[in-house]
Amino acid sequence: MILGIGTDLANIERIQGTLDRFGDRFKNRVFTDTEQAKAERRRDTAGTYAKRWAAKEACSKALGTGLAMGIAWKDMSVTNLPTGQPVMHVTGWAKDRLDQMTPAGHVAIIHVTLTDDHPWAQAFVVIEANPL
Repeated sequence: MILGIGTDLANIERIQGTLDRFGDRFKNRVFTDTEQAKAERRRDTAGTYAKRWAAKEACSKALGTGLAMGIAWKDMSVTNLPTGQPVMHVTGWAKDRLDQMTPAGHVAIIHVTLTDDHPWAQAFVVIEANPL
């Protein structure tokens, strides 16, 4: 059963401008230490940040809240499996919201996909509930 779907498109050049203007202040407000470490290791640092920005926006939409209802940027984070597959993690208010959405006797699974084609980065998030 699908609980929520979200998508977002981020402009890589806009994210680069924000990184140039606000640097660590922006990174520390929006991205976890793990996300920052991943982005800083990549040749396309801004593109990596843009994909994760888009994933957070898409996740908040899939949760049915957007970012206006109390979810903090760092309540959603993207890591990668050894295969490279992106994985979305939620904590704090985002986790509380996910728990509220998930029917009794089910477990929620968050699927995320990331892509970029300069100057755009895009993310899709689908939240599904599977019976235990």
